[in-house]
Amino acid sequence: MANRLTLIVLLLSCLMPAQTASANLPVTVPDQGPLPTLAPMLEKINPAVVNIATYSTEVNRYNPLLNDPFFRRFFNIPDEQFQQFQQPERKQQSAGSGVILSAADGIVVTNYHVIRGSDEVQVSLIDGRSFAAEIVGSDPELDIATLKIRADGLSEIKVADSSRLRVGDFVVAIGNPFGLGQTVTTGIVSALGRSGLGIEGYENFIQTDASINPGNSGGALVNLRGELVGINTAIIAPAGGNIGIGFAIPANMVNASVRQLLAYGEVKRGDIGIAVQDITPELSEAFGLKNGQRGVLITQVDKHSPAAEAGITPGDIVTHINGVKTVSSTRFRSLISMTPIGDMLRLSLLRHSETLEIGVRVIAREDLSYSGKSLHPLLEGAQFGNNPQGGVVVTGLKPDSPAAFNGIRPDDIIVSANRVTVHDIETLQRALSRDRSSVLLKIIRDNVSLFLVIR
Repeated sequence: MANRLTLIVLLLSCLMPAQTASANLPVTVPDQGPLPTLAPMLEKINPAVVNIATYSTEVNRYNPLLNDPFFRRFFNIPDEQFQQFQQPERKQQSAGSGVILSAADGIVVTNYHVIRGSDEVQVSLIDGRSFAAEIVGSDPELDIATLKIRADGLSEIKVADSSRLRVGDFVVAIGNPFGLGQTVTTGIVSALGRSGLGIEGYENFIQTDASINPGNSGGALVNLRGELVGINTAIIAPAGGNIGIGFAIPANMVNASVRQLLAYGEVKRGDIGIAVQDITPELSEAFGLKNGQRGVLITQVDKHSPAAEAGITPGDIVTHINGVKTVSSTRFRSLISMTPIGDMLRLSLLRHSETLEIGVRVIAREDLSYSGKSLHPLLEGAQFGNNPQGGVVVTGLKPDSPAAFNGIRPDDIIVSANRVTVHDIETLQRALSRDRSSVLLKIIRDNVSLFLVIR
């Protein structure tokens, strides 16, 4: 019986195909031409995207009463023990990204929040070189800063017309997430003209699902031709990481800001002297807008302003500025702010269902607004304008001013000062004259009233 089983096993083994070592080797596929890839484009523009390291000094806090020798003697604290409270200052480091806009001049653009409060800024290139950077100027309202480095052999990136972007366009984000080094992610334009996020003073964001993470700030958002369409700025991150909702400042707005920073060291924003509001469905029906007509409603025209001189009146509806649709008051403000002072704007208006084309010259906002310096020392660095519904609106604010430090924000509406009702700038000025050491303001912010004290 055993011999028969052995014979059957031998016969079966003879019927099975012999396995060779070569059976497990991979099969080589014949070359079928180049695969679709972004590599050539990235190899060209990657050298124009830089890593930015900032260094700042952190002052360690201790009880100021320890500075008083009488206090130390009263509580029997020897001078030797007091020295233990005098901790040395510590250096803090943070990381971000930037983009070289001019190779010849060494001009780098990044986010203002990347370099804010820094004592030293270092720019590192993809080839390993590193350079100390000079801060040429910053635009906190747009969150843009311009740097300059002195280096040879730099690469620059071409800038696209971001107004031609469409939802669904492919984009590539390049930056330095989490300090890992240069990283590339891809996605599409998810939305355009995003605003109302409370991130910046002027919001007209490109929304993208290309992964943007901490450290990407200031990096490039490019199209498939390798042209800059935006500067990566912010994300919505409930859990602290990317969830596919990132925002970039459009390249056109960046360009307008950088040009002024290079020319003046600061941004001088323009105005034409009107106040506008968004059009609700009820207002659209009341004004007889049809066929999807959109725009912003003019609620006030300042006397002797360019808008008044051009014949613009309250109740007019602005549908386009220089051919660009004005679908929201935020978009309207952004388009005005991008226009150089002295330039002419072409406004398309609807007035009683009639379409009008009117040219308006842009002037400096300071020529229309009242300066806080002329109202009260504690409000220096702020600009104000009369609010059409009553009160005074904050039209501009320096980030390092006392008003900003105590919580005032652009677009806040001051309705009372030092317990006196404020109707306009004249009544605000009279109310502020009563006390020079502090100011009690009642403001309306996002339809909510609150009190603020400025000291």
